[in-house]
Amino acid sequence: MGEARRRNSQGLPPRQSRPGAAGEVDNSPRLAPWLPLTRNQADRFVAITTRGAWIGIAALVIFWVTVRFIGPAAGWWTLADG
Repeated sequence: MGEARRRNSQGLPPRQSRPGAAGEVDNSPRLAPWLPLTRNQADRFVAITTRGAWIGIAALVIFWVTVRFIGPAAGWWTLADG
């Protein structure tokens, strides 16, 4: 028996769609009429790339601290300029 028939026979209301489901249509305005990108998609792209940039900066700082201070202090290697 299908889900809709089972819910109907039990007197339950139809299932509500979840917010953010894959089948939902993005009704935000387009960036340009000829460009298939909406404002929500552009905002999400900016948020994701900004977060990725900060993760990259943090990884670079950790790498630099490891190479410059932790490695020589632990005796793993010596610096050429020191």
